This record gives sequence, structure tokens and C-alpha cells, in this order.
Amino acid sequence: MQFVPWQSIADWKCIACGYCCKLYSVVLKFPEWLRIVKSFGVEKTVAGLNQLYLKRASDGSCVFLCNFGSTYYCGLQNMKPIACKLWPFKVLTEPKYGQARQAAFDYNGMKLFIYADTMCSGLRYGTPTWEFNHITLREFVELAVGIRQTQSKSTSNLAFAYPLQVRRFGIL
Repeated sequence: MQFVPWQSIADWKCIACGYCCKLYSVVLKFPEWLRIVKSFGVEKTVAGLNQLYLKRASDGSCVFLCNFGSTYYCGLQNMKPIACKLWPFKVLTEPKYGQARQAAFDYNGMKLFIYADTMCSGLRYGTPTWEFNHITLREFVELAVGIRQTQSKSTSNLAFAYPLQVRRFGIL
């Protein structure tokens, strides 16, 4: 993983490529684990030495990764873990990945440091747009600090449309 500070990102939009769900294991907080287990059963999760994770399918991807053609979406859309909601961004209280000045972000007097995982195909590099700076990043920060639970800019719009179409046609 390589991280860049948010000020080197012009914009970000989820393109529903599924790479995040294919490349990374998802660490669950206990309340997230409990909700998933109650809805889908304990077999959809695994326990590590000191953490709980979403189970991986035989191809290594998240067991909840669904696809419709070449578009991917999360089967946990309504109870997506915070790690998934925040990816590809890391919202931190200290500059863990360097370049503190470019990663610094002021949110209501709170100094945070925001980095993006360069593995994400939805990143567009350059000078941050007004929308990215004032709307998209703020949503990620509000998710990270617990002010917000629902996503709008920080997920693919396709993520909400495809599960409805797939269920209607009986594919799932």
C-alpha cells in the first residue's frame, strides 16, 4: 500500500471496479461483526488472533462482493463496515504517512490528516476541486468521526441501483 496526501487528489469517484474488495481483508469492529452475524451467520466472518474479519471467497475477494457484468457492488450496502465506507481514504489524527502539510485537513477546528490509497482506480490526481474538498472529503471525515452513517458521495451511485435490479430479476 502506498498513500498520498489528499491535496494531491483532484477528485475521487467510485467506479465500482471491485479492486478494494478483491485486494484487502476487512477488519470489523465488534458491533459490525454482530450485525453481520445476526443477518448472515457467523460463517461469513473469520476470527484472527485479535481481530474479526469478513470472510474471503475462494478467489480471495470479499464474500459479499457481488457483480453485475463488469460492475461490482457491496452486498452489505446497508450495513457496510466503516473500513469499507472510508476506503480509499485514511482519516487520521496524526500524519502517519508523511507530508503532513499536504495531508492536513481542518474540520470544525479539528486537525486531521487525510491520505488516499493509490491502488484505487477512482482517484484523479491534481489540484483538488471545490466539490472534492468541500463535499466529498467532508463526508469521509464525518463517516470517520462518527457524525454520519449514510453515504452519498463516498460510494458508487451504482451500488444503490444494481442490488435492486439484480433482486428484481432473481439473480440473487
